[in-house]
Amino acid sequence: MHVLVAGATGVLGRRIVPRLVAAGHRVTALTRRPDAAAELRAPDVTVVSADVYDRDSLTRVVVDAAPDLVMHQLTDLAAVDLSANARVRRIGTRNLVDAVHAAGVRRVVAQSIAWVYEAGEEPADETTPLDATTDQPRRGTIDGVLALESAVRELPEWVVLRYGLLYGPGTWFAADGSRAADARAGRLARGADVSSFVHVDDAAAAAVAALGWPNGAVNVVDDEPAAADAWVPVFAAAVGAAPPADAPDAPRAGWARGADNHFARKHLDWTPTHLSWRSGFATL
Repeated sequence: MHVLVAGATGVLGRRIVPRLVAAGHRVTALTRRPDAAAELRAPDVTVVSADVYDRDSLTRVVVDAAPDLVMHQLTDLAAVDLSANARVRRIGTRNLVDAVHAAGVRRVVAQSIAWVYEAGEEPADETTPLDATTDQPRRGTIDGVLALESAVRELPEWVVLRYGLLYGPGTWFAADGSRAADARAGRLARGADVSSFVHVDDAAAAAVAALGWPNGAVNVVDDEPAAADAWVPVFAAAVGAAPPADAPDAPRAGWARGADNHFARKHLDWTPTHLSWRSGFATL
């Protein structure tokens, strides 16, 4: 199969491309930064460049590549700017999907997130509605995800990967990442809010597996949703930060409920290598 990976030099894209090649696929690696793509160059990889905000240029590149499938791994998180990332989800996705239509491609696999579900008591599964009632700044994130997933569903064949919080090399949750800096500065607080995590290598493996998955959204998370009271001390220790101070008692935000991976585990035969952030953080 010929796969075009949009966002090929991102933290996930650069892990996905070699996995696709190893699985026997031909890859067109789309990036706005061709200078950052040296490590991706290989006999079965063609590097192309386009700005996802330049609709006409992006369309020409996708049409000329003529892939069988497009994988959307576009993000803008290097500066920890959530509004910039929401803009990529809204406008970048719209332009990419329009280019996919123009190229006659039928199938897209796209990156989304697993912490956008409505409030509830248990970890959310894929049947849980997305949160439509929140205020800013969460509203901007929700709007970006809604725009992304709506655009992708226009295709005859589509898979949306709702990733948990990514950790591992190159992410915010790495020894040299922004959350490690927060932990060392005492800014990473304990609390009742629940999160789900996934190691970047497990997330990349899921993206490759998703080439053969049926239409739908899939939670790509590990087996252990956890409150910050549980995971923050473990993360702090893993990155050499002092133990966090006790947080004042506060109720859990209703939407901070974590996500359930039962569907991927039972029906798609996807199992994360790192079953829990507990063992995964130890690799940092």
